[in-house]
Amino acid sequence: MWQRNETSLADFLLEGLFNDSLIHVFLFSLTMVVFLVAVSGNSLTILLICADSRLHTPMYFLLSQLSLIDLMYVITTIPKMAANYLSGRKSISFVGCATQLFLYMLLAGAECVLLTLMSYDRYVAICNPLRYTILMNRRVTLMMAVMSWLGGFTNSFLHTVILMHSPFCGSRKIHHFYCEFPAVLNLVCGDITVYEKAVYVSGIILVLAPILLVSTSYAFILHSVIQMQSAGSKRNAFATCSSHLTVVSLFFGALIFSYMRPRSQSTPFQDKVGSLFYSIITPTMNPLIYTLRNKDVAKAVRRVLGRDSMTQ
Repeated sequence: MWQRNETSLADFLLEGLFNDSLIHVFLFSLTMVVFLVAVSGNSLTILLICADSRLHTPMYFLLSQLSLIDLMYVITTIPKMAANYLSGRKSISFVGCATQLFLYMLLAGAECVLLTLMSYDRYVAICNPLRYTILMNRRVTLMMAVMSWLGGFTNSFLHTVILMHSPFCGSRKIHHFYCEFPAVLNLVCGDITVYEKAVYVSGIILVLAPILLVSTSYAFILHSVIQMQSAGSKRNAFATCSSHLTVVSLFFGALIFSYMRPRSQSTPFQDKVGSLFYSIITPTMNPLIYTLRNKDVAKAVRRVLGRDSMTQ
């Protein structure tokens, strides 16, 4: 029994994303630039929402939670990949792998729930604007944030405990650049048919169910927009929803590509590309999508910069 535990606690090997070729050195450098943009963009979004009292609204509070999730996303996966590449090492400890697996699954689950709840916020704002302050009061908004983190934590904790207590035999090489769930699951020996079915069910709950709920919210929103008489009101409604809908499409599209395809039709390279997209590209794009055409954020930036210049 002790020998089995010793074996199960051995280090894993991460295949990584890049090699020593010139083109891969360039791609690694580009990835690090994107990483810095993601960290900067999400950090600035959080700080701006906290600093400007006019952004202390339900929509921007939920946006700050999304930025926090995206910030933690890139910090969870990219630094370890970069450290291994620069040092020439490929190992990750059992505890380190379990921690990385738990955090990235927690964040993915939390973002699935949060994006769904953000669609409800947009539904209330457009379909019930007169009752918005009542339906989306401070208590409800805080509960939405708690539900997002709690939902992600519960799913991640259960799967991490089950997976990391499974027997690993043979090669401990993970064909990925971080401890991604399917890549680690492939290393488990023994019959895991029942557990794979449970994973499939949890995937439906956390991916397909939110997509259905978001689609329902936007169906009601579209119906309300069509009934609006003012062209200006329609433009404002579409502008309000377009950012969230774009983020939802990018995130859930990447998740479906990575996790909902039959495993027989996927390759390690495709899995890496899909994971790279939602673990760094989407977190980089989210603050840009929400801020570039957002007049409230642009005004907040000018107010903060103006305040800073006055204090100097």
